[in-house]
Amino acid sequence: MEKWRKILQKGCASPEEIAEKFHLDAGKLRAVAAQFPFFVNPYYFSLIREKGDGIYRQCIPDERELSGSADLMKDPLGEEAHTPAPCVVRRYEDRCLLLVSNRCAMYCRFCTRKRKFETPMCVDREKVLQGIEYIRKEPAIRDVLVTGGDPLLLEDSLLEEYLEKVHAIPHVDYIRIGSRVPCVLPQRITGKLLKMLKKYHPLYMNVHFNHPDEITEESARALRRLADGGIVLGSQTVLLKGVNDDPHVLQALMRRLLACRVRPYYLFHADLVFGTEHFRVSLKKGLELMDFLRNESSGMAVPHYAVDLPGGGGKVQLVPDHQVARNGKKVTFRNFCGELWDFPDTEE
Repeated sequence: MEKWRKILQKGCASPEEIAEKFHLDAGKLRAVAAQFPFFVNPYYFSLIREKGDGIYRQCIPDERELSGSADLMKDPLGEEAHTPAPCVVRRYEDRCLLLVSNRCAMYCRFCTRKRKFETPMCVDREKVLQGIEYIRKEPAIRDVLVTGGDPLLLEDSLLEEYLEKVHAIPHVDYIRIGSRVPCVLPQRITGKLLKMLKKYHPLYMNVHFNHPDEITEESARALRRLADGGIVLGSQTVLLKGVNDDPHVLQALMRRLLACRVRPYYLFHADLVFGTEHFRVSLKKGLELMDFLRNESSGMAVPHYAVDLPGGGGKVQLVPDHQVARNGKKVTFRNFCGELWDFPDTEE
């Protein structure tokens, strides 16, 4: 049996074991798990250094998940209202999501599809094929993001069937895979999987890392193998209070991703998911963090800071404003040192 399968089979600690290890109330853990089931595989669980650290907060249930303000929603991005066919979410004319899996190697406590924990979404081969048929009949769709759940938890043969069918659609220019597996279960990136994925270029992969401690020897090796296979890697990070809302933690994460040949792509402001109030960071703080990254890091290490608007409004990008004054054609900017510099503009 492959190593990654053995890791998944070992499952995770029970609420009682977690409560004993971290001196928590087992009853409260069970109450959270009853509404939002949890699963953390032994590999990712082993990365926790201490109670409350950046890894712990992402995977251990918190009683605050059972409450939330009126701003928070179960389906913050309005995905259910933008599902024109089984397993398809389409909010933009030229691209769509294809949901091919309802399994994850670890349940992130801030997941935007947390509602699916309560009633696990039904994703089977028949429904996915119906979704692919919809894509085939929609010539405006040029970009397909294969996601879930996590697509890389499918059997190689089933994942290949889906990729092959989407790849064969003439109007689809390229395929993207969204996966947390290189971070939370890097052992899954096997030679057999890579050999299969190489058949379906141009193929991109959006990986999901939130904390520098997630970049271990194993995950760095998995990322290098994917890059060596010609898969273009970009990262999607979620801004989370107590996890990565420190400028130096965020900077270290982006630098380590680049060292693993992953281009920081998006820093997402956390979606308005019910039960995730304790993860929320203010937009002001987010812009301050972006200002730090833009001033203290190479442009290669600076992701786009984006808010995914509720109800299906789409993404908007936020950028710190370095323009401080204007006098006629003269514009005054603040540079990375905090100094003021004038720039002569041209008239329209």
